[in-house]
Amino acid sequence: MTAADVVGGILLAGITLYAALGGADFGGGLWDLLAGGTRRGRAPRALIDTSITPVWEANHVWLIFILVVFWTGFPRAFSAVMTTAALPLWLALGGIVLRGAGFAFRKELSRLHAQRATGAVFALSSLMTPFFMGTVIGTIATGAVPVSGKVDLDAWTSPTSLLIGALFVAACGYLAAVYLVGEADRRDDRLMLDYFIDRARIAAVVAGALSLMTLIVLRGSNQALFDRLIGRALPLVILAGVCGLAVVVLLTARRLRGTRAIAALGVAAVVWGWGVAQYPVLLPGTPVTLTNAGAPQVTFVSLIVVFIAALVLVVPSFGLLFVLQSRHLLEAEETAMPSAADPPG
Repeated sequence: MTAADVVGGILLAGITLYAALGGADFGGGLWDLLAGGTRRGRAPRALIDTSITPVWEANHVWLIFILVVFWTGFPRAFSAVMTTAALPLWLALGGIVLRGAGFAFRKELSRLHAQRATGAVFALSSLMTPFFMGTVIGTIATGAVPVSGKVDLDAWTSPTSLLIGALFVAACGYLAAVYLVGEADRRDDRLMLDYFIDRARIAAVVAGALSLMTLIVLRGSNQALFDRLIGRALPLVILAGVCGLAVVVLLTARRLRGTRAIAALGVAAVVWGWGVAQYPVLLPGTPVTLTNAGAPQVTFVSLIVVFIAALVLVVPSFGLLFVLQSRHLLEAEETAMPSAADPPG
């Protein structure tokens, strides 16, 4: 195993952390949007709001980490992806900015119509960001990113890319619902517990169906990657499916212990399954691999050192943050914020 392979693994680890943590935040916006009118949606929105507030900014650390590792370790691939998929990347970035603004301002405004407007911005951008991020991954997976990089609308609007975008949204909703089940259980809120158990099961089914559809379509868009997914990456594909099924069974039986960890493991299996299937190629359909993507050996070594330092400094900080959140020590006064999409009543 080379230093480039290790950095590739670090990049996948960052993607996994962002998917499992930041993805749940985006999923919270989905359930905010679907919560219903002001009166009916008050309780779920209050739970979503108090669950996300302590961590939503911190989770974007992993996105910055991913971009820095990708740019520094694999500049040729980074340049090609950022050029070819420039439009969906800008749309995803715009969604992050709008989402943060909507979430922050919704709490500070007193007028109902203004709360609804900012709530709608928060909820809709929470769908927009993972969808466009998914289309970027689809662009890479289908081999539509040339080495030289070329802005191409068709590259990220293929059926595979659009399906992966939809899968990202469903997976975020699934993670958020499972995490919120645990939050409702800790608060002994039976109503919200049942509410999010139902939605977690629905999201699991939708995400599973989209995963199968993506595999079927991928066979036509990148046969080599499909063959590796059902070949050397098959154990991870099976693990992802088993985790999803286990979560549904456990939620149905109201055995909640460990469901969040199993759901996160399932998402991690998907990320690593893709990585194993694509290894060592960074840009399918091109000769760009982990070892020839542009960075010298000393850069890879430096990135490994930085990653170790991050493990020592950042991970304990995140652990403390989540412990404080789980003990409800970071919460402000709980208020239910209506969304712009809410009808009166």
